[in-house]
Amino acid sequence: MNLVEYPDAELMMFTLADQLASDLGTQLRTHDRASLSVPGGTTPGPVFDVLSGVGLDWDRVTVFPNDERWVPETSERSNGRLLKQRLLTGKAAAATFLPLYAGAERPEDAIDALAEAIEPHLPISVLLLGMGADMHTASLFPGADRLAEALAPDAPVLLPMRAAGAGEPRVTLSARVLRDAMAIHVLITGAEKRAALERAMDLTPDQAPIRAVLDEATVHWAA
Repeated sequence: MNLVEYPDAELMMFTLADQLASDLGTQLRTHDRASLSVPGGTTPGPVFDVLSGVGLDWDRVTVFPNDERWVPETSERSNGRLLKQRLLTGKAAAATFLPLYAGAERPEDAIDALAEAIEPHLPISVLLLGMGADMHTASLFPGADRLAEALAPDAPVLLPMRAAGAGEPRVTLSARVLRDAMAIHVLITGAEKRAALERAMDLTPDQAPIRAVLDEATVHWAA
């Protein structure tokens, strides 16, 4: 793990946006297309605001969430809704967006089709993850119903996931897919999450799912 500490959150957001843009640019110089997978939630919003205005060949970039709540984009809890509001605007509006939600009653009813759409864009070129104070990342929650399957070396691309702390049913990229990304960044803020990160280093992925990707990740932290 490479830990980068910043004197304040604003500087971190700008610097991280520049780094993500640089990673995407490197990929686009050597490949026809690039993929970018990002978290929902409010924390990465300022990163998205900056990144959306960067001059890249966005028409050659495919964007998809790390995970999604099983709610339509009309819901304020939809990660897809957030990404369209904060990232897929300005210059980045030219990117292709792949949702992880479909209009089915349960995630299980649409998971195969959603995974089939993601598969051609793997390995992920640039991955940005968040982390909860419980050390979950994407929708890989400690104690989740299919966590063991999601952590397995032969895990599928996508899994439905249910957990006590998750609220709605979720769809999540598996640990295998996250770990195989070509560039991995984790964004955290505050003392509580810094302490959780340090605890995770001494735990196993089933106890602290973020641990599954930390060896290959650059963690960006500001108080």
